[in-house]
Amino acid sequence: MINYTNREIWLVTGSQHLYGDETLRQVAEHSQQIARALDTSSAIAVKIVWQPTVKTTDEIYQLIQKANADDQVIGLIAWMHTFSPAKMWIRGLTILHKPLLHLHTQFNQDIPWATMDMDFMNLNQSAHGDREFGYIVSRLGIDRKVVVGHWKSETVQKQIGQWARVTAGWADWQGAKFARFGDNMRFVAVTEGDKVAAEAKLGFSVNTYGIGDLVEVMKEVSDKEIDTLVSEYEDSYKLAAGLSKEGAQRAALRDAAKIELGLRHFLKAGDFKGFTDTFEDLHGMRQLPGIAVQRLMADGYGFAGEGDWKTAALVRAMKVMGYGLKGANAFMEDYTYHLDPSDTKVMGSHMLEVDPTLASGDISCEIHPLGIGGKEDPVRLVFNGGGGAAIASSLVDMGGRFRLVANAVEGVAINEALPKLPVARIMWKPLPDFQTACAAWILAGGAHHTCYSQNLSMEQIEDFADIAGIETVIIDQDTSLRQIKKELKFAQAYYH
Repeated sequence: MINYTNREIWLVTGSQHLYGDETLRQVAEHSQQIARALDTSSAIAVKIVWQPTVKTTDEIYQLIQKANADDQVIGLIAWMHTFSPAKMWIRGLTILHKPLLHLHTQFNQDIPWATMDMDFMNLNQSAHGDREFGYIVSRLGIDRKVVVGHWKSETVQKQIGQWARVTAGWADWQGAKFARFGDNMRFVAVTEGDKVAAEAKLGFSVNTYGIGDLVEVMKEVSDKEIDTLVSEYEDSYKLAAGLSKEGAQRAALRDAAKIELGLRHFLKAGDFKGFTDTFEDLHGMRQLPGIAVQRLMADGYGFAGEGDWKTAALVRAMKVMGYGLKGANAFMEDYTYHLDPSDTKVMGSHMLEVDPTLASGDISCEIHPLGIGGKEDPVRLVFNGGGGAAIASSLVDMGGRFRLVANAVEGVAINEALPKLPVARIMWKPLPDFQTACAAWILAGGAHHTCYSQNLSMEQIEDFADIAGIETVIIDQDTSLRQIKKELKFAQAYYH
């Protein structure tokens, strides 16, 4: 349910009529070569489309107007091959509502010492043409990404590719719908939020549906559909003995399959990109959705528990950004700590709903009692997560603004046996250290729910927040509590 095939970013090259037809012909040829190189780069997953050189106020305005109206266009890359007087850009930039990347490059890599003349100098003016453009974008207060270096550079192409993924995540939010089955978990603060503000600021809508709406869809699920899905469970996972064909709890596995099929039908019919539920509001269901939610997340749906629609939306956006890359983006919760002073770690998990894309090793399908919810024993997938660099991100409503908190962490393989813990789990060490990271997170108001990413960079998290126009708090190897406290005070003043 995620693909980039219908997404494109336009390369827009600026110049002016002052230099004559021959120079403009070369400008067009050079920018076409750059567009082809970027479009065929293995580092860039989104199609890069060349646009004719813009040379006047009207041409710039019309191109930006066209980009705004085209849902396939998820961003613009601007480059000034020559000097492009920036007052020509004011009218167009003031209506731009697509993400912007300013590529500060030039066509040639080296100065041709023996042959360079004034014609060459007039043609290759990015060094000051891009500064002129940069001034007007800053003057207009427009957030944008700036990438500097030669367009053939692997580093430059990687930066553009990472930004392109961010724009895909942002585009996916625009007009996205998220279903909230029931309300928020009672009395919980951080999972609440202003859904009207979210739609106005972030582009996606969240609406509540009664659990009865889902139960009615589940009633329409056929035995044949259930048989097919149960066979898929048997082929994909190691089933606990009680869930086998002759097992005493086989009916529970069929109930779990019915929940999954009902959810799939509901979400597909409503064109939803994610959902949330709460164990306090599941009237009419025999068990809490466990394996159903896990498998839907693995297929690309955003999810978070206890009515946390903000994290559900963030999980979806980050899944889109990381699509096709090794590693996962998944709903996570800081659950408990290992406070050995020499080896302090965080264990992440949830009651049932841990995304199996995080799994390292075998995945088993099990059934166990659940001490909360008041339902029959739920079916879930149980596994351990792997190690490696990762990021935990949290989107919170600070009242009047949204804040994105992100902590760089180091995933740790779980080597100890956990025979009595019937849920999936992962472990990590937060940077720069446990004490600083946890204190900084708490000071920033970060939630206990996060999106745990194994394949996105902190730069991409910052880029996403910049496009959204929201506050970012970064906790990484360079963080100190003194610095974080100052940043939070400065942000409070800035946003008020």
